[in-house]
Order: sequence, then C-alpha cells, then structure tokens
Amino acid sequence: MESEPEPEREERRGIGRRGVLLGGAAVVAAGVAGYAGRDGFQRWWWRTSGRERPRKDGVLDHAGATWVAASSANWRRADRPLDFAVDRVVVHVVQGSYDDALRVFRDPLHKAAAHYVVRKDGHVAQTVRELDVAFHSGNRAFNERSVGIEHEGYVDRPDGFTDAMYTASARLTAGICARYAIPVDRTHIVAHSEVPGADHTDPGPRWDWDRYLRLVRTAAR
Repeated sequence: MESEPEPEREERRGIGRRGVLLGGAAVVAAGVAGYAGRDGFQRWWWRTSGRERPRKDGVLDHAGATWVAASSANWRRADRPLDFAVDRVVVHVVQGSYDDALRVFRDPLHKAAAHYVVRKDGHVAQTVRELDVAFHSGNRAFNERSVGIEHEGYVDRPDGFTDAMYTASARLTAGICARYAIPVDRTHIVAHSEVPGADHTDPGPRWDWDRYLRLVRTAAR
C-alpha cells in the first residue's frame, strides 16, 4: 500500500517517469505527450458539457464483491475510461490482513487505497469505483491508467497466497481486462514493484505469475 499523497509524489517525479515500464521506455514515452493532451481535452469536455455519467454510491463493478467505501481522501473522482484510458492492472500485497487493508483505506490520513482487496478465502471487497482514480501505486500517471488489486498476506509468506485467492483474483482481473480491452500479459498486468518510481517490493518474488496469468486467461474464456 502506498501511503504518500499521490499528487505530491508525481510533482517531484515529473511526467517522464511514465516511460520506464518493463523495458518499453521509448515506446511508452513517445505516446505520453499525446496521451496526456488527449486526456486533458477529454476530461475538460466531459465535465464542462455535463456529460459525466451519473453514478450511485455502492454500485459494484465486480459481481459478488462487497462494497466497503474508501475515504474520499484516498482517491480522486474521474470518469474513466472517458477521461483516462485504462490499460493496466496493478497487483499488490497488503503486508497485513484483509481487515488491515480495509481499515487503512477508510482512514483519510492514509492517503492511499486500491480499487479492490482480495481475501485469502477468495472474497473480494471493492473500495473505489473503477471510474475513479485510486491512489494505489505511488505514481499519479500510473494511477490514472490502472486498476489496483490488493491481496491479503505478506510477500515472504507464499503459503498465504491460497488457491481461492489466486482464482478469485484471476476472475476479477479477467473481468477488468475484458471491460477495457487490456491484453492478458505481463506488460499490462504488473507488480506494484514494477510501477515507475515505485519503492515497494510487492507482490514479491514468491507470487506465481505463470499460474496467475493461466488462471486469468482461463477465466477470460
């Protein structure tokens, strides 16, 4: 979980930090200026034209999840993907329990939240709408383009990554990828530690990426 206020971190890093994901620096950086300009215009247009989509508190994006609202200090209202294209899923590990994650996401002083939290038994909580920008990765530009999923457990305790957790998380990720036409691969489904400028290590070397991507592809069929 990222505890530093997202706008402040992006100010210090600068927009160039977008261009370093998984060795694709030149390609990603080349598209950043156009991406940012387009998003700025679209955001202005949808807000000023009154065309922002209506919403209701507690509406779920993932069937079967439980709504547990994060503090409004831990996310920013948006209208994705109309104002920001969504093309990444970021995998996190809490370094604590499911209840720990929900508790800090409700705390306005924490200044961070992910969209979802997955419990060891496979139960999923949604804390921020996918429409909105959750402060989960420590990189403002990356937050705007991604959906964040926290998983109960610890990076150095792989026995806590249960079958039920992998399966439920894969089903969740498959749904997100389908909604936004995100390819199911390691360029677009990434670790928190791979976010440009990240100082976190989760989900750690014991997260089984091969297994996880197989499950996501199976769930997507």
